[in-house]
Amino acid sequence: MAQNGQQGGVAAGLQITGGAAIIAPVSAFPNGVPGNALIVIPISKVDDDTKAMLDQGPSLVTPEQMWKLLGFNGPAVQVQDDQGRPIAIGLEDLLAGLEKHWQEQPDDLNRARIYAQELLKYNRLQRAEQVLSKVVAKGGTGDDWLALGIAQLQQEKLDKAEGTLKGAQNLLKDNPYPSLHLAKVFQLKKEADKEREFVDKAISISIGCIDAWAYLYQHLKQNGDEDKAIAEIEKMAADKKSAAPYIALQGFFANDDATRDRAVTYAKKGVEIAPDDPLALLCLSALYGQKGDLEAVIRLLQPHEAKMSRDVRIANNYFEALFQSRQIEKVTKLLNALAGSPNKEVKQFAIERSRMVAQFLQQQQQQLAAAQQQRK
Repeated sequence: MAQNGQQGGVAAGLQITGGAAIIAPVSAFPNGVPGNALIVIPISKVDDDTKAMLDQGPSLVTPEQMWKLLGFNGPAVQVQDDQGRPIAIGLEDLLAGLEKHWQEQPDDLNRARIYAQELLKYNRLQRAEQVLSKVVAKGGTGDDWLALGIAQLQQEKLDKAEGTLKGAQNLLKDNPYPSLHLAKVFQLKKEADKEREFVDKAISISIGCIDAWAYLYQHLKQNGDEDKAIAEIEKMAADKKSAAPYIALQGFFANDDATRDRAVTYAKKGVEIAPDDPLALLCLSALYGQKGDLEAVIRLLQPHEAKMSRDVRIANNYFEALFQSRQIEKVTKLLNALAGSPNKEVKQFAIERSRMVAQFLQQQQQQLAAAQQQRK
């Protein structure tokens, strides 16, 4: 089951224990390598230093040394080549290549944006701030101002971040995130009143901003207690006709067995308020799945099969519930419908799951044939 929007592969359910090991290629796990697996990677080129180290027996290496042994300059990251195929490259080589690409045409703001995006992604905040400052100075958009403000905020350059984020707010009047990040600025400045002011502003800009509701809950809880925080959220949510407040609340209780029933209660309220909200359906179905209530998942999602051709997350939860309850006829009908989806992600999901179901049925037939042979 996808858990609150996060898709989970079939491999994630494998429990790997014991003192022996199986060496298998990654292709043996088409639905994702189990999280607790150990990876054995052959080193194709062994230089003299590495050979001397290996001659002394098993060696402990740091992650940085491991990537170097594998031929990468920095940690390996996945990017796409010019034909859209995934390739691995060392992080330092990636950033150096993007820097060179930008410097070849320093007035090309899109090149600078791509470089800055990767710098932010890998927490190279100081360099990201420098690049984004140049983009903003050359006529950047509101999104550029927002990215610059975030880079400054993450470095706790609070006065600079405040000014930049207010500039972003002026340019992005329909975007709640400049206000939400300004709330964070005032939290770090320990100005609780202003922090609340900007959280409220973010919600007024976008009632459906789940991040803003989640921030408000944390703010209220830190400045009061949990029960009062929930009461105020529910009071504010009463006339909003949005599932977002309850989606935010359920997220704080969903991952703990002791509080999961509370998460279900809030998720149900979200679905009651907005019965067609895909994220509300996703959250509640994931919670049912965590509790092992497959019939509840099916009852909830069956009326929404039409949405599954556009939302792979809901399709995944529905498929898992049907497959795990061995309703193969319904599984086949679902996958056939999804295979015709114009959404590439949904279409690929249908293809992959169809292969998995075919393998399962083949195994069932083989087991049945073997059992019949034994009876003879």
